[in-house]
Amino acid sequence: MKKKIHYAWVIVFVTFLTLLAVQGVRLSFGAFVEPWERDFSMDRGEISLISTLSFIVYGLSQPIIGRLVDKLGARTILSASTLLVGVSIFLTSFIQYPWQLFILYGIFISIGVGGASNVAATVVVTNWFNQKRGLAFGIMEAGFGAGQMLLVPGSLMLIHWFNWKLTVTILGIFLTIIVFPIMLLFLRNHPQDKGLLPIGGNIGEGNTIRKNDNKASLSVGEIFQKKEFWLLILPFGLCGFTTTGLMDTHLIPYSHDHGFSTNVTGAAVSVLAGFNIIGILMSGLIADRWSSRKMLFYLYITRALSFCILLYSHNPTLLLIFAVLFGLVDFATVAPTQLLATQYFKDYSVGFILGWLFLSHQIGSSLGAYLPGLIYSHLGSYNIPFYFSIVILIIASILSGLLPDPYKKKKAK
Repeated sequence: MKKKIHYAWVIVFVTFLTLLAVQGVRLSFGAFVEPWERDFSMDRGEISLISTLSFIVYGLSQPIIGRLVDKLGARTILSASTLLVGVSIFLTSFIQYPWQLFILYGIFISIGVGGASNVAATVVVTNWFNQKRGLAFGIMEAGFGAGQMLLVPGSLMLIHWFNWKLTVTILGIFLTIIVFPIMLLFLRNHPQDKGLLPIGGNIGEGNTIRKNDNKASLSVGEIFQKKEFWLLILPFGLCGFTTTGLMDTHLIPYSHDHGFSTNVTGAAVSVLAGFNIIGILMSGLIADRWSSRKMLFYLYITRALSFCILLYSHNPTLLLIFAVLFGLVDFATVAPTQLLATQYFKDYSVGFILGWLFLSHQIGSSLGAYLPGLIYSHLGSYNIPFYFSIVILIIASILSGLLPDPYKKKKAK
């Protein structure tokens, strides 16, 4: 008899699709920078301010989303958030003034993106996996890379062939007509909802996050006093500055400033996204077998090296080399960071911890989106933000290396 595929893998696929669609729309922001500058007579700093507002709203929503997931379930939060993003991105095609863009994209889309994010997706995957959790996180997180690979260059091409208004219309229809119904049909919060056990079985308390389980062995104050919390939070904030902040907002205009055509830029983004998927999946597999804190040390160092290459990428070959190297380490930090969070704080609300973790990431992202745009508006160059990023990535690497080994802690207990 053929072995039946566990429904947990369906859950992973649905969360993968959700992150592909919703986060792919968010990651496409850079494709709209130049057309919005032209249509709304805005400079690079003002456009960056929209991205900054978006990251702030996204970030502030994360601890709240973590609590709502604990109370309402990940299925409700992910579905409602996806619908909100779909409707809001569709409505941007009707805007006439910059302030409308600030409200619709900076607030409504950002709230939806915050709900359909790692926090809710990680909770539901944790519920379904007590084994192979690192691999599951990696596949789930690969949705970011897939969205980056498909929707970012896709948006660039649609804008180039037609216009940005038709592009957001297509994105909105994709989210509301295709992705949202799939989530309602197939996504379930717990294995018990399907009469199943999680992969690996029930191997102990604290492994599955149950709805309405508000008991915690640590108070919020005690959480903030733990060095593990800060050694995870701080590097992840610096991670946000250098990825979704700086790169996802400014890589495309930076590439155009270096004289690269839309085709070359689109190809580089596609290569980056493709290797991003490879890096995410590899990080998930490795996290199940090797030290996550050592992984983070090497990932941040490698990202710093890739920035050194980008600074001198005045020909397509160097740009593509950067795309390969940066892609491998772009979102690869998320799976080991999430895994460490579930190991260090398994006796507390994982949704709450992840909410604070991704709040840190979005604070870094908001600064990484705004400050480089502001500096560019005054100096006409991105060099200072990139040199600064190299320094803070080295700091993030050092902080990650200071994390304690979670397995040694278990043995000590």
